[in-house]
Amino acid sequence: MTRTPEFRKSSYSAQDQDCVEVADLDRAAALRDSQHPGHGHLAFPVAEWSAFLTTARDRRL
Repeated sequence: MTRTPEFRKSSYSAQDQDCVEVADLDRAAALRDSQHPGHGHLAFPVAEWSAFLTTARDRRL
């Protein structure tokens, strides 16, 4: 049985703003548009998501 991903907004996002939401999957991270959550999500393997976060935190984007 597949569990439903639990999406969350960043703590840096204001409550009334549109943003991207993220959910933890077994071996991936899922992202979706907060304005259109029913349109599905994109899943990224853990290594790719981790590399993205490291790059973003180092302000190299």
